[in-house]
Amino acid sequence: MKNKRDNIAEYILWIWQLEDYLRAFPDAAADNENPSPDMRFLAELSEMMHREGVTEKGHVQLARNAMAELEELHRRLLDEDASYRAAMIRLTPALNILKSKTDNPLMSDLEAGLTLLYQVLMLRLQHKEITPATAETQTQVTRLLQFLSKIYQSEKVG
Repeated sequence: MKNKRDNIAEYILWIWQLEDYLRAFPDAAADNENPSPDMRFLAELSEMMHREGVTEKGHVQLARNAMAELEELHRRLLDEDASYRAAMIRLTPALNILKSKTDNPLMSDLEAGLTLLYQVLMLRLQHKEITPATAETQTQVTRLLQFLSKIYQSEKVG
């Protein structure tokens, strides 16, 4: 089971992956006699998805809260850290192209970056080709999210 404090970006992607898994296999979280902690979490996530009305699409509040925390850190670093701001300026054109190809072109830059990483993961699982431009953007987004996650971890863990 992933821990948000270890790597918040991986945690968000993990929740998204579990949501999609539960959409594809809705009975996967069915009760069994001695569920492992992972299976209990999957059952709880399935219940959250039903309760929050995101069984078809969208994300549970758990993922949205983690995203909001990451967005808050992102905005703060844009104001405080010139090298972070420069990295975002370099990445913005690629993220804008990505956003324009989605059904939500107004999504945040971080959500666009996480969506890219998730889509690349899905392409790899399907053994599909990833273009050099996508691979380069993935590398940039990964570095940015690693930086954010390290800052988040240092602030939350101390």
